[in-house]
Amino acid sequence: MELEEKVGILAAAAKYDASCSSSGGTRSNVGGGVGNSYTAGICHSWSGDGRCISLLKILLTNHCIYNCAYCVNRSSNDLPRASFSVTEIVDLTLNFYRRNYIEGLFLSSGILKNPDFTMELLIEVARRLRRENRFNGYIHLKAIPGASGELLSEAGKWADRLSVNIELPTEQSLRLLAPDKTRHAILDSLSFIGTRIAANRDERKKLTKTPPFVPAGQSTQLIIGATPETDLQIIRLAEALYRKVNLKRVYYSAYVPVTNHPLLPFVKTPVLLRENRLYQADWLLRFYGFKAVELLEPGDPFLSGDLDPKTGWALRNMHLFPIEINRAAYEMLIRTPGIGLKSAQKIVASRRTGNIGFDQLLKFGVALKRARYFITCCGRSLERLEDPQAVRRMLLGAPPVVGRSAPEQLTLFS
Repeated sequence: MELEEKVGILAAAAKYDASCSSSGGTRSNVGGGVGNSYTAGICHSWSGDGRCISLLKILLTNHCIYNCAYCVNRSSNDLPRASFSVTEIVDLTLNFYRRNYIEGLFLSSGILKNPDFTMELLIEVARRLRRENRFNGYIHLKAIPGASGELLSEAGKWADRLSVNIELPTEQSLRLLAPDKTRHAILDSLSFIGTRIAANRDERKKLTKTPPFVPAGQSTQLIIGATPETDLQIIRLAEALYRKVNLKRVYYSAYVPVTNHPLLPFVKTPVLLRENRLYQADWLLRFYGFKAVELLEPGDPFLSGDLDPKTGWALRNMHLFPIEINRAAYEMLIRTPGIGLKSAQKIVASRRTGNIGFDQLLKFGVALKRARYFITCCGRSLERLEDPQAVRRMLLGAPPVVGRSAPEQLTLFS
């Protein structure tokens, strides 16, 4: 099989892993346009200094001994199969890098023979790139659940990031759709990598020349909508992973029906709104100090499609509002709809020299069309509504800010 044909097969097979970008994009290039978000092969990530970098996203092989119902590469699926040799992957990465197509590699694989055998091949790619070719670009490797701790430690020496995909939120769903995988093996791998990351961090405090271990951290992926778990179950799992295994982040992938199977639901289009709401809730867990039980309740375990999770929390806790912008604690500012982390920081810094008004809030980036129902400035409010349902109706109507016209997109040529 020609190398170009292998690239086409194994790049397309890798596109369903969402551990570097959001899933569900189907905008292809038609009519000789510029760009293509559907063709696989190149994905994007973020470097430590904030740059968006391009990665070659590909599988070592789409041969797999596992038979996961949701996976296009499952062993029982009839599709073209291909495999790269280690040398082919190394040469492909270096040639793409020299042509400035990419700045790194995102390498995953189907399972060949067993987890240890597959992990050894992935490690060999990274080792040869680093040691023999002095490649200093970004490398993201898939850590195979069930691989030995020795191999995971070796992988962490060469890769910038490792990811172990949970895929399905519960043991019951794994047994149903991925009988060859066990939750125990997945969580053990996550826990082992997390422990090594923490240990390496402590070692580097004592001896700065200690080689880094997975400096960009570890991540995982959850498939949303293939099984009946609630949003509350999903964000509780994410919260536990952030707390216990040094996880950098969870990626949520709306279920895409890539193969027919009687155990899978019929889905016309991916549930992208639900995916987006879970990302918003995840952001609140990671950066805003929220807990899963604050965002959802057992009696109402799904995130609203109409309002974002922070606004939903605020409407359930109207007794805490309105807050006075010039006196409220930072922790309460960031819990207020329409106020983000940077806006809250600007408010805290600015009010040290004098009181803040609504015009200043607009300059700080506060979204007053949401915040107006939850704040006062020097005792004055733009809206005085205490009934959560009334506030909800107004938010869904999104009235413009008093005294200001609605924002308008400027044309390029006027």
